[in-house]
Amino acid sequence: MDPLGAPSQFVDVDTLPSWGDSWEDELNTSDTAAETFQEDTIRSPFLYNKDINGKVILWKGDVALLNCTAIVNTSNENLTDKNPVSDSIFILAGPDLKEDLQKLKGCRTGEAKLTKGFNLAARFIIHTVGPKYKSRYRTAAESSLYSCYRNVLQLAKEQSMSSVGFCVINSAKRGYPLEDATHIALRTVRRFLEIHGETIEKVVFAVSELEEATYQKLLPLYFPRSLKEEYRSLPYLPADIGNAEGEPVVPERQIRICEKPGAPEDNQEEEAEGLGVDLSFIGSHAFARMEGDIDKQRRLILQGQLSEAALQKQHQRNYNRWLCQARSEDLSDIASLKALYQTGVDNCGRTVMVVVGRNIPVTLIDMDKALLYFIHVMDHIAVKEYVLVYFHTLTSEYNHLDSDFLKKLYDVVDVKYKRNLKAVYFVHPTFRSKVSTWFFTTFSVSGLKDKIHHVDSLHQLFSAISPEQIDFPPFVLEYDARENGPYYTSYPPSPDL
Repeated sequence: MDPLGAPSQFVDVDTLPSWGDSWEDELNTSDTAAETFQEDTIRSPFLYNKDINGKVILWKGDVALLNCTAIVNTSNENLTDKNPVSDSIFILAGPDLKEDLQKLKGCRTGEAKLTKGFNLAARFIIHTVGPKYKSRYRTAAESSLYSCYRNVLQLAKEQSMSSVGFCVINSAKRGYPLEDATHIALRTVRRFLEIHGETIEKVVFAVSELEEATYQKLLPLYFPRSLKEEYRSLPYLPADIGNAEGEPVVPERQIRICEKPGAPEDNQEEEAEGLGVDLSFIGSHAFARMEGDIDKQRRLILQGQLSEAALQKQHQRNYNRWLCQARSEDLSDIASLKALYQTGVDNCGRTVMVVVGRNIPVTLIDMDKALLYFIHVMDHIAVKEYVLVYFHTLTSEYNHLDSDFLKKLYDVVDVKYKRNLKAVYFVHPTFRSKVSTWFFTTFSVSGLKDKIHHVDSLHQLFSAISPEQIDFPPFVLEYDARENGPYYTSYPPSPDL
């Protein structure tokens, strides 16, 4: 207790400005004409909502000092973790908290358990355990972190709590990347408030000085404070924005079942017999991914209800997100590989792009970043006709791009890439690579097979592209001279790339 007349160290959440208030002055002076949307404008999956924004607070400070219904403590499975958040809570709550925790008998990762607040201003403490992060188990870590936030909010709802103060659950000790974790935290809270917003009045994100910048950067994506900010934030949303509740979506785990297979749900209109009836129950749970509900789209296509123009718009929106991310992310590590570069022009005057397979250490790099780099380099090239020269020379199994990555790349890129790509020269192919290419162009993608040209020697390549127009990696020249003879020696090799 504070001495009589002394100012309290605790902070009443009702005195803190909401996230919506933090931009009120700018909104009041903004051009109202910019705050309207045309009917065909693509909206964010996280719409501008003034009421929801009024419930959210970003506050730089110690969560233990918040005067609210409950605060969140991040700990380990034994609820004995030593971290700045827990240490502060234990000090201020007093010794009774430790005794109460012993009765809980621990807490599993992703769970949430409740104790009294004791000497804190908060009436309750909700304890949760964030996951240990390892990149190879990323999917499991994402699901566990989502469960932390979701279970805390669910417990608050069940206990009729009016306000909750969140610490950053992913403690540095557990190694979870801050930005990735913040995406999960914000979208989970956003989706919960959309569905159960009437049960909670205030949600506070209590952050440190180091964490504040990340939250300031990402909050507009999930809690836009105007229509303009919603539109401006749309390209920066990540590829996986979770399902309708914010839970991470793993495509191969989207099991499509309904409560009574073969029978329509109560709120679902009966459809005509045949294909429409069968497909209407597939994927009925609308996953809020950037691609939308794939099953629903396919059903609408079959029924003629989704136009080609609408499909193109969805694809363009998806590509624009990748492009925005490619322009904003540091891709210098991928660029340093010198695996993709522009050289001269072919005999028809078309831009020549070179891909060096040996320079792609597939098992050692982030392939999503490789895809981003491809988009970053190729976006302005693909606006006009171009050709690709792929050197398969001296590649090993550690350099081979798998079909899943190539299919993803083909599906993500804009239509201009496919329309303006006139030829792919596959230099020094092996028998295995020829077979793989045939299967890929036959069964995975369409319209590419006729553009592939297998080139066993550089002499064959020179019939389409003059040697002076290509910057060759030295090992390609050396290999070709060894295998096919030094017929090109009049052309000096280019400097090492």
